[in-house]
Amino acid sequence: MPTADSASNLASFLAARDFLIEHREDYTTACRDFRWPRFTEFNWALDYFDVMARDNDAPALWIVEEDGREARLSFAELASRSNQVANWLRSLGVRRGERALLMLGNEVPLWEVMLAAIKLGAVIIPATPMLTAEDLDDRIVRGEVKHLVIGTEHLAKFEGRHRDLTRIAVGGAEPGWHDFADSHQSSDAFTPDGPTPADDPMLLYFTSGTTSQPKLVTHTHQSYPVGHLSTLYWIGLQPGDRHLNISSPGWAKHAWSCFFAPWNAGACVFLYNYSRFDAPALLDVLARYEITTLCAPPTVWRLLIQQDLAAHRVALREAVAAGEPLNPEVIEQVRRAWGLTIRDGFGQTETTAQIGNSPGQPLKSGSMGRPLPGYRVAMLDAEGKPAGEGEVALALGEDRPAGLMVGYANDPERTAAAMQGGYYRTGDVASIDEQGYITYVGRADDVFKASDYRISPFELESVLIEHPAVGEAAIVPSPDPVRTSIPKAYIIPAAGHEPSAELARDIFAFTRERLAPYKRIRRLEFADLPKTISGKIRRVELRQAEADKASDQRGELEFFEDDFPDLKG
Repeated sequence: MPTADSASNLASFLAARDFLIEHREDYTTACRDFRWPRFTEFNWALDYFDVMARDNDAPALWIVEEDGREARLSFAELASRSNQVANWLRSLGVRRGERALLMLGNEVPLWEVMLAAIKLGAVIIPATPMLTAEDLDDRIVRGEVKHLVIGTEHLAKFEGRHRDLTRIAVGGAEPGWHDFADSHQSSDAFTPDGPTPADDPMLLYFTSGTTSQPKLVTHTHQSYPVGHLSTLYWIGLQPGDRHLNISSPGWAKHAWSCFFAPWNAGACVFLYNYSRFDAPALLDVLARYEITTLCAPPTVWRLLIQQDLAAHRVALREAVAAGEPLNPEVIEQVRRAWGLTIRDGFGQTETTAQIGNSPGQPLKSGSMGRPLPGYRVAMLDAEGKPAGEGEVALALGEDRPAGLMVGYANDPERTAAAMQGGYYRTGDVASIDEQGYITYVGRADDVFKASDYRISPFELESVLIEHPAVGEAAIVPSPDPVRTSIPKAYIIPAAGHEPSAELARDIFAFTRERLAPYKRIRRLEFADLPKTISGKIRRVELRQAEADKASDQRGELEFFEDDFPDLKG
């Protein structure tokens, strides 16, 4: 039974949400007048989701498999099932504040367990199924895990390990594991054991670790459910939308666009499961199921534009990209085919969407947008002062955004380093113009100097990706006796192209026409790109590989600009 406090919380939450939906194309009003709802006690699953779901038969979760099988649940069905799961987990000893590692694919139990854990006040540590047994050991120890909820296909990773934990198997249990199917026998009437403090931890996310050991980010019952109102605004979600997000479970972006932002809007979360990415099949799903909003990482967009997009009649109203900055050439190809502009955005595991090109606003080429409602953003120079270009930072104090983490779990030194001088430091470098548009430069660790000029890897990579034979690219500094370092490109050719001296020469010529002399790519190597398990390029490994090379050492498929004396100027 809702209390007076929970009813008041719901009213405040809905007022903030409805304000953003009403002003979805009025950026000035939305940023000027939006205020985060702040709570002392708040349980999003109980105070918002269950109330919204009551007698609501609209689809909340729709999963389509590669072989055509489907699973579809309404809001009312998910509210009831998550009550059953919450009661069952409680019977197994899961308590408020205790940590559970969740490793499932895009399957219905993932959403049921997430909702149930929120209702209980348990803390979820999402984990990608791509983790090895050793990765899991690290997460279990550092995350102080007490409970495991694991897909049956991954039980072997725990053989002989962690027998002292509550072990729950989804999809079929083995000896020593509880069978998740038993949760269907529990009551669908759930009574919480008390109010949920809004600053209690709710989710712990390990970062992707592009430059260092993954950090453990702490989000609360306030920071993620409420904080993702900014994500709702950036995507442009509306009630009744059918939202498809390309993201793997276990990463923060999955919770962004496959859980909180769509359900904050009362939209349907749509998933398409596939064993291997197939661009034509995804395009067919977009058209056949009349998807209205799509979020995909740049890697997926780059593969989609290799198809005849114009041949697919999609019902998309909004298209966004996140995870890494999107190259302008990709945006332009989608615009020509569908008359639809992919709107870039920026956020981190540590935050919700903080910067973005919001619906109905003019875009500037190369810009990832402007600060989203509720976020106050500054570029800080080396001395910590606002500048035209510098580290992206978020104002704290009274302006602290609701979507910002409380800190890194069990790591006060890293937390203090990230939050200093009245700002949260993102570790990303960008520039800002007079209209407030922000253009990404690169990770602070990735930006380097060549002949005393500052080089943005992303800028050079954006030029490379315009070449039709370049599938993926990464720029790192390569030691040079004259210039200290020079830009070097690691390249994966696009489908249908093979590494060769002729292709290298053509790429050198292509980039020379488009880059200032001090930015020119001087070396090029065709090679695989090391990536995190979330798919982000680990430039730190490429930089180290370059630093370790002898001055005259050359890879088998590596070419220097000087190899082609016919390139003049």
